[in-house]
Amino acid sequence: MSVVQISYFSDVLCIWAYAAQARIDAVKEKFGNTVRLDYRFCSVFGDTARKITLAWKDKGEYAGFNSHLRTVAQRFPHIEVHPEIWLKTRPLTSASAHLFMMAVQHWQQEREIEAESGSATSIFDQVMWAFRCGFFRDCRDIARWDVQCELAEALGVDIHAIEKSIRQGTAFARLATDYQDADKMRIEGSPSLVLNEGRQKLYGDVGFRIIEVNIQELLRAPAGDQASWC
Repeated sequence: MSVVQISYFSDVLCIWAYAAQARIDAVKEKFGNTVRLDYRFCSVFGDTARKITLAWKDKGEYAGFNSHLRTVAQRFPHIEVHPEIWLKTRPLTSASAHLFMMAVQHWQQEREIEAESGSATSIFDQVMWAFRCGFFRDCRDIARWDVQCELAEALGVDIHAIEKSIRQGTAFARLATDYQDADKMRIEGSPSLVLNEGRQKLYGDVGFRIIEVNIQELLRAPAGDQASWC
């Protein structure tokens, strides 16, 4: 059976990735085991104070960014955005949440090895969604360790294992690899899907049908020895 490999880069504080999760879920539902999604992280909100004050300097800074996000959210009825986002709560960085999720991914993979099964429900997916909802919907500071632990522990995550992965450097190494690979692949932003060994990139607010036709074309010609018409 042919399997399409997709590297999916995103930043947890990116509203476009928050909205795009419904399309990712649709891909998994439609293609099942014929698609393998490799969740990766890129740094868009590594330093939020610098990013927002510079990029939105002449557009109202945090108030302007808040208005922009609420306007974007109106286009996507399946997501919720808190009216005081970036006003009431201002996470300093997305990197700490990415680091925590790298530790969750490592813990999940170890559990799957022990169980000799890779088909377990993805705790990583659940934690990532909980973090995104925690910020965008509930206006919580997901850059904070205590908030991260609370959200993850509610899903059954072993916080001691997460802390161990971070203290030993495993999670840092994994996150560094993601950030470096994002630079090498010239990832422009969040979210970005990379297919066909880097030959095809879908960036930003890309509709499901566009994603679908790219996957179907790769499934049709899995050898990759001819140019794709997509």
